[in-house]
Amino acid sequence: MTLRYPLATLTCVVLAVVPAAPLLAAQQLTHVDGLGSIAFPTSGSGEAQPHFIRGVLLMHSFEFDDAAEHFRTAREIDPAFVMAYWGEAMTHVHGVWNEKDVGAAREVLAALGSTRESRLAKAPTDRERMYLESAEVMWGEGEKAALDTAYSKVMERIVAEYPDDDEAKAFYALSLLSLSQGERNVPTYMRAGAIALELFERNPGHPGAAHYAIHSFDDPTHAPLGLRAAKAYGPIAPTAGHAQHMTTHIFLALGLWDDLIEANERAVGVVNVSLMERFGVTSSCGHYNEWLQYGYQQQLRNDDAGVLLAGCHQNALRGDPGTNGRAANSFAQMRAHFLVDAELWDSPAVTAAVDSMDLTELGKNRMDFGTAYAAIKQGDRMTAEAGLAAMRSRVAAVDDWGYAYAPIHDGVIAALLHRDAGDMDSAVQAARDAADYEAALPFDFGPPLAIKPPRELEGDLLLEMGRYADSLSAYAQQLARTPGRAKTLLGYERARAAVGR
Repeated sequence: MTLRYPLATLTCVVLAVVPAAPLLAAQQLTHVDGLGSIAFPTSGSGEAQPHFIRGVLLMHSFEFDDAAEHFRTAREIDPAFVMAYWGEAMTHVHGVWNEKDVGAAREVLAALGSTRESRLAKAPTDRERMYLESAEVMWGEGEKAALDTAYSKVMERIVAEYPDDDEAKAFYALSLLSLSQGERNVPTYMRAGAIALELFERNPGHPGAAHYAIHSFDDPTHAPLGLRAAKAYGPIAPTAGHAQHMTTHIFLALGLWDDLIEANERAVGVVNVSLMERFGVTSSCGHYNEWLQYGYQQQLRNDDAGVLLAGCHQNALRGDPGTNGRAANSFAQMRAHFLVDAELWDSPAVTAAVDSMDLTELGKNRMDFGTAYAAIKQGDRMTAEAGLAAMRSRVAAVDDWGYAYAPIHDGVIAALLHRDAGDMDSAVQAARDAADYEAALPFDFGPPLAIKPPRELEGDLLLEMGRYADSLSAYAQQLARTPGRAKTLLGYERARAAVGR
């Protein structure tokens, strides 16, 4: 998705709706070490309320399984505690990730009462009845997009009815982020960001306020608006792995590699403590490790990246409990990034493999891409062509959100094969077509899903042809999409030198 709003204009829009920050006086903040501070008074018993508060704090940091455990504990202590049922049901919707587990949530609500009417009748206050109504709407009958919209409207009503309820504001902001069904709608994201920033100003220890501000602004155009929240979020919730990692959405958007590496190292540490306690293993695979490896490579720390990759390979081969299933696919992504960015053709990563039965279609595509890329760079045209044929043999309509990037991988290898054949014009056109295709996709920010960004490849090819001004333009476009990316910066500086700048 193209971002069509200039940063200066959007900054004015956001700041204009953030009022002066009064002290949070109407409600008493409850602080939980390692998770943050919120004010969320309920009618639950004094013994159950602390578990409820901990559950809400964990839910704000997307630690949904741990949150559900605390909500279950709260309702076991106080079976009439309707907000504990609300909380546990809401752990089964992950709106920013476009995920819902309808069956699990309805099972929780059924434990409170057999019908919607009987459940709502158990709410002891009008405010808690509205919260419970929001869950009833979320888990009602109908299409997901319509239910998400109806839920957001209920949260908006709670905010209007109870303007001092900061939790209503937090969950309303999250509901807005969830409306676009996994894609980025810029005006709606700005509305959510404005609410989150206002709440963050009122309560700088609120994990949801910082978290949702980061989600609202985690693209290169708007990332400066989320930097303060990103700097604060890790210290707010140091025991939540996702809180440590989430800050790096802003750091990556701004090319702040020191911050990105430090935060993901903390996130990996939190996760590995949990894995060691539960399964007696640690993991070098997974989302946080993928970002950490990418950060290492932007600082040319290929030895560190290689150690991480080798560890993930071992996790994938062993099928360690708690890591199997996703480990092989994580390795496929990490290997492809390592081969493209390190270009160490004597590395074990060149020939490293995993059981194809453990890979999704997307994982297989990434493995084939990495192998083909390494092969053509080493002059092995036959292996590169075989890899490209394998990539093209798969149906592009696979039900995997990342598979939309398969045509980009195809275009990159095709461009390199044209180059190998001496047809530079066709090589540039293939890279440009792949880059234009990527630019038309919904925006998804992180380590590039287009493992070798095709606009960067276009710049590489143009630079090789001596078309320095055109190369400089291509690199500049790529830097707007991936600020601070090392290989793009290197090409950009070479092109600048070539044109006398």
